[in-house]
Amino acid sequence: MSDQTNTLPQRNRVQEEYRWRLEDIYSSDEAWEKDFQSVPERVQKIKALQGQLSKKSSILLQALQLQDDLGQLMESLFTYARMRRDEDNSNTTYQALTDRVTALGSEVNSTTSFLLPEILAIPDGTLQNFLQKEEGLELYRFALDDLRRQKPHVLSEKEEALLAQTGEVTGAASKIFTMLNNADLTFPVVKDSQGKEIQITHGRYGQLMESRDRDLRRHTFQALYKTYRGLENTISATLSTAVKRAVVMSRIRKYPSALESALFGDKVPLTVYDNLIKTVRQHLPTFYRYVEYRKKQLQVEELHMYDLYTPIVEGIDWQIPYEEAVTMVQEGLKPLGNDYGRILEEAFQNRWIDVYENRGKTSGAYSWGPYGTHPYVLLNYQDKLSDVFTLAHEMGHALHSYYSYQKQPYVYAHYSIFVAEVASTVNESLLIHYLLKKEKDKTKKRYLLNHYLEQFRGTVYRQTMFAEFEKLIHNKVESGEALTPENLKGSYKQLNQDYYGPNMIIDEEIDVEWARIPHFYNNFYVYKYATGFAAATALTKQILEEGDSAVQRYLEFLAGGSSQYPLDLLKIAGVNMESTEPIKESLQLFEQLLKELESLT
Repeated sequence: MSDQTNTLPQRNRVQEEYRWRLEDIYSSDEAWEKDFQSVPERVQKIKALQGQLSKKSSILLQALQLQDDLGQLMESLFTYARMRRDEDNSNTTYQALTDRVTALGSEVNSTTSFLLPEILAIPDGTLQNFLQKEEGLELYRFALDDLRRQKPHVLSEKEEALLAQTGEVTGAASKIFTMLNNADLTFPVVKDSQGKEIQITHGRYGQLMESRDRDLRRHTFQALYKTYRGLENTISATLSTAVKRAVVMSRIRKYPSALESALFGDKVPLTVYDNLIKTVRQHLPTFYRYVEYRKKQLQVEELHMYDLYTPIVEGIDWQIPYEEAVTMVQEGLKPLGNDYGRILEEAFQNRWIDVYENRGKTSGAYSWGPYGTHPYVLLNYQDKLSDVFTLAHEMGHALHSYYSYQKQPYVYAHYSIFVAEVASTVNESLLIHYLLKKEKDKTKKRYLLNHYLEQFRGTVYRQTMFAEFEKLIHNKVESGEALTPENLKGSYKQLNQDYYGPNMIIDEEIDVEWARIPHFYNNFYVYKYATGFAAATALTKQILEEGDSAVQRYLEFLAGGSSQYPLDLLKIAGVNMESTEPIKESLQLFEQLLKELESLT
């Protein structure tokens, strides 16, 4: 499976042991259909309570319980359909199932949209009386308090119903980009130094950019971005539409800005976002030093953007089969204790993971899965060290979900994205510490240090640059400026110049990199990678230095779901992200690792 070939295998040619077992969600499409058909009746049970929520505490409790039951069902329906589609985006059966459940979700949201405004219309005194009188409502106290916090941003019942009906339409930009990027877009064939033709794919791009063959890297880089440049007008239109949606929705809901709207749900102060950008910019000189070091080690007169991913340590062709990667991850995560290790083993043995790339499969990697079922992981494994870290990363997400699902009721089972990247990055940090500690070979140790520094570059510096780009383009729309290919490219080029510094050639092709970043369709998401990395760096240090006490705090954090606000959950684990200290500490670690790498050269 790991060999590069000109064409990818069809889905049914991938060995079963390397395919996830979605039958754990639904045993068949027919079972899915049966649940799908039951939704309207469930919706009507909720609808029948409209206008009565303030009358009796028992009615309010019934409405909340029915909402949870329906939410859990819709989650199972949607994740099954979407994950089946992700196996092969050209499969029309699962395109149809995804479309049907998406449309049904819009109908459900529209029909049940009365719940939020009606709950918020309950007088404070009445609600407090309900909470004291109805024992079952105590479970929902935090959720109800959070709803009350949202009161200034909730519309009337009729307005909420109208807005809910637009859900499928307003989310179209993301869907269009996904289909264009994963199903319709094809990349050219390039030749390596032996003249072998290689078809560029999303999954292979990273592998090709790590090649020691500089001409292959350059040709791959140019070919990929030429493809996106040919669609820059279309993709700038989809991105512009996504940004306008965020801006319009923030105004409709009376937020000062789209950014503050995005931060509100997590109760994250604006200063957290701004301090991240400010603190990273203050530490850019250290990053410039790393860029200069890379240039010297590669012995090139000019360092180009296509030189960023190739290892600077020569003589290493570290091919790591999937089974070996599994062992490395299990060993690296032993500091998290026996219970964590037991769940990992279950995941690896019971087909929670979809391992290899196949034709039409969604690119990249993720962890997902509905409440009531174990989480899943999608990979596109290519036998590289980076793939081992991706495995550790996604298993961090998966076990975060597992602990939350096990310990929390449905209403609090889904953790905020703000904390999502903490668990994944703790796993990566523990893995790199394990590998560095056990590695005696100087060359491999330098290779690992380079890899870890690259993790910093990609997760802290690059994602912060993305976050600044997002803030910039949303500000442009909020001030009435159009997002054209020209100003998108101009803004993106300037940020690359600022972040990479004087020792990097900012190739023309990189101006259009924004056109291939799916995260920009989930506005103000990427900053959480950087804050998550900073929090994870602090937690990893505590776990390794303190042992069991830190592990227990960390597992309590993993089991917290959304039962508290993200910043409060992180304080339980032992990190205060309202301070700039975790960010500074992670950037100081970057400098320490760079010094260690320089000393081994």
